[in-house]
Amino acid sequence: MNPGNWIDAFQPADGPPPETLGAFFRWSLHGTVPVLLLAALFSALAGTLEVVTAFILGAVIDRAVAEGPVAFFAENWLLLTGFVLFFVVVRPLAFGLSSAANSIVVMPNLNPLVLSRLNRWTLGQSVTFFDDDFAGRLAQKQMQTSRAITDIASELINVVAFALATLIGSVLLLTSIDWRVALSLAVWLVFYFALIRFFLPEVRKRSAARAGARAMVSGQVVDTITNIKTVKLFALADHEDRAALGAMETFRRRALDFGYTAAWFRFSLMTLAGTLPVLLIGGTLVLWTRGVTTPGDIAAAGAVSIRIAQMTGWVSFTLMAIYSNVGEVEDGMRTLARRDRLPDADDAKELSEAGEIRFDDVDFAYGRETGGVERINLDVAAGEKLGIVGASGAGKSTLVALLLRFYDPEAGRISIGGQDIRDVSQESLRRAIGMVTQETAMFNRSARENILYGRPDASEDEMIAAAKRAEAHDFILGLKDHRGRTGYDAHLGERGVKLSGGQRQRIALARAILKDAPFLVLDEATSALDSEVEASIQTALERVMEGKTVLAIAHRLSTLSHMDRIVVLDQGHIVEEGTHDVLLAQGGLYARFWNRQSGGFLESQEAAE
Repeated sequence: MNPGNWIDAFQPADGPPPETLGAFFRWSLHGTVPVLLLAALFSALAGTLEVVTAFILGAVIDRAVAEGPVAFFAENWLLLTGFVLFFVVVRPLAFGLSSAANSIVVMPNLNPLVLSRLNRWTLGQSVTFFDDDFAGRLAQKQMQTSRAITDIASELINVVAFALATLIGSVLLLTSIDWRVALSLAVWLVFYFALIRFFLPEVRKRSAARAGARAMVSGQVVDTITNIKTVKLFALADHEDRAALGAMETFRRRALDFGYTAAWFRFSLMTLAGTLPVLLIGGTLVLWTRGVTTPGDIAAAGAVSIRIAQMTGWVSFTLMAIYSNVGEVEDGMRTLARRDRLPDADDAKELSEAGEIRFDDVDFAYGRETGGVERINLDVAAGEKLGIVGASGAGKSTLVALLLRFYDPEAGRISIGGQDIRDVSQESLRRAIGMVTQETAMFNRSARENILYGRPDASEDEMIAAAKRAEAHDFILGLKDHRGRTGYDAHLGERGVKLSGGQRQRIALARAILKDAPFLVLDEATSALDSEVEASIQTALERVMEGKTVLAIAHRLSTLSHMDRIVVLDQGHIVEEGTHDVLLAQGGLYARFWNRQSGGFLESQEAAE
């Protein structure tokens, strides 16, 4: 079996991520512990062989001193053969196994395992979670946390297991020389661990602060780049530069705080490390003058002391990195492990039928005192085409967001075909609803992939047919991106920036056509189209709406005049409903909107009053 597959790099997590550090690590590494312990065992074996090296060196020197140069090679061929085999075969094999376990089994698999778990959890967060944060910062937190956990596991295996095995072996070797030499090492270790305990909590705290400041830099820069056209439109590049420099300065200060602590930590440890050869070699020499130890013992103690002293710098750097990464994990955990979700009910069922949509006494104000919608009672019959009208802020998009269950009503209920949408799975609910919005979402992927997002298993012919019905096929054939890809293979740029507003909406319409869901929501679906293009796809839109339950929001009231019914919202309430002709005849708010349009576009509420 391929060792690279010993860890399932995409194994799902066992439940939600805990919000305490130890439990969070266990959640992240669940299912990998046996393999990690095996890798640690290989590392410990390599560490033990470091002590065996000193033991063999001491044995060779003692034999050479005892027998002299003439008889040494003749009488000790077995010892010398073992010496050669150990250094040429056994030691390289042990270190090779340790390296392979870490670089083939652990490192390539652990990072994608943790990252995939964090990403799955993040994708399931509520819309509010994403509204309240930077996209770049969230991505940075995922990458930061998965990398930090991987580095901690790798260093614990590669360094800590190795070092502990070396230290335990060294104590045993020195005890075999003389207990007083071993006691010297034990006393030194007390001071060593005390120094670590003094510094590492501060390293951890300052590392977390540095990680938080780094993520804010990423968030600020990504936010600016995402909105670069707005930045240029308002000629505020200097303003954005100052904001970025402010975030960078905070990061620089946090990095300096960490750097000062790290420098003092390394200096203190290296000073302490310098005392170890003095203690061990000096103590063994004193015992040698009294006839207690041999020259081989001096060499073995010297080899061990120098190796541990050298390893001290390596281990201290690693421990500092581990504690730094622990700080970064804590920082990422505070963002990513939040429970900001709208979970499915424990016994959630699939949406069973495309029946009547009913809003019963629905209130929702985004947790505020005002705003949103209030006491909404609305029935939409299966197959009915309903237009929704209202000034900005009247509650139109809130109704749609509640129907899609991006939020739960603060009072009342919403049902489809008699099923409360809180009792059905969110995926089945949203699969049943096709949607085209004013702010059309595009991925920086090919035109084909963007359209197939409506139904990924659709055939090429079905995808092209949907594009033709949305009047998108002809302009797609003329697309070409910076890498020379053309037509349906051309990439559209981040958020579809390479397309005009009308082109984006026609691709979004093609996506909705391909999805062919029983419910269709049009939220300003033709607002970015000029009148000529809108007219050219109006017939296609009408064909798409056949047999579907449609909720259409529009400021351009001419697009709603053929709806079966229109409801008018004002400050979160339904104030009028009826057909276009009936509402005009009433001479109410809808009629005032219609009469005060400019080119068919609904003015703001203030202008209409």
